[in-house]
Amino acid sequence: MKVSFKVYRQQPQEAPRIATYLLDVEPGNTILECLNRIKWELDGTLAFRKNCRNTICGSCGMKINHRSALACKENVGQEIERFPTDSGTGIPEITIAPMGNMPVVKDLVVDMTSFWDNLEAVDPYVSTKGRKIPEKEFLQTPEARSQLEKSGNCILCGACYSECNAREVNPNFVGPHALAKAQRLVNDDRDTETEARLEKYHEGIQGTWGCTRCYLCNAVCPMGVAPMDRIGEIKQDLLDRKPAHDSRSVRHRKVLIDLVKDGGWIDERKFGLMVMGDYFRDLRGLLEIAPLGLRMLTRGKFPMFFEPSQGTSEVRSLIESVQNLDNQSSQ
Repeated sequence: MKVSFKVYRQQPQEAPRIATYLLDVEPGNTILECLNRIKWELDGTLAFRKNCRNTICGSCGMKINHRSALACKENVGQEIERFPTDSGTGIPEITIAPMGNMPVVKDLVVDMTSFWDNLEAVDPYVSTKGRKIPEKEFLQTPEARSQLEKSGNCILCGACYSECNAREVNPNFVGPHALAKAQRLVNDDRDTETEARLEKYHEGIQGTWGCTRCYLCNAVCPMGVAPMDRIGEIKQDLLDRKPAHDSRSVRHRKVLIDLVKDGGWIDERKFGLMVMGDYFRDLRGLLEIAPLGLRMLTRGKFPMFFEPSQGTSEVRSLIESVQNLDNQSSQ
């Protein structure tokens, strides 16, 4: 069947343009095979990365129909079924573009310097002190190793980094790939720097608290690492260690849970005051939200009363059951 490939072409510091290539392909052909044919048969100037062709190296990351993916993993039939678009000619179209959050070098090749620098920033290696053991090999029990399965599957393809909304608006955020690797080290029983790592990942919004929980990294990860879930595990480790007055990030989660347990849903009158004001202990925080509170009052938007939801006791029971299960599993 004939398929029209809309490929973004770009040079550094130039606006992108779209080049159209028409190929006669099979539904089972991968996008990478189609790009190879375009380069070999139609346009030798097209630039893209590739290596293993078997979902191992992660080199061929790009945006296929506006989502980050591996060109060697996705095939023509799947793409047409997911996104059945054409230009009115009856010929299906597939759009291919470079990954996001990284500057374009040429066409589908991006500069991944920030990606690698942010990975290095979380120190993704078992601590030197932890490696000083008498055995020739750095052994783990099968049970301990099983705790690292998810994050250990990451092939550093950059798909999650490309899609990350937090990274797009916050250039200091290290990215989901780095924090997924960070979680691996937190869970690794051979590492001796767990507490220091958690303190580092707790700083500001460049670490775990910079994640906006948009789920895009989970949606595009080709290896099922689920980076957002791994970030959530680091957050839970921090929440288990930190009191509510430690930071607003910690308070936000703890206050939310406490209020839902009390009323079945959030009492909005208290939420901002308790998070920003540290349970009315932080005068500066209270003053920060005072202008907003006054505007809400003058416009009739401030809730004067709170009515607990139906089934509050059941909600409380469910939350406490989950918390007890978490405590048992951690022990």
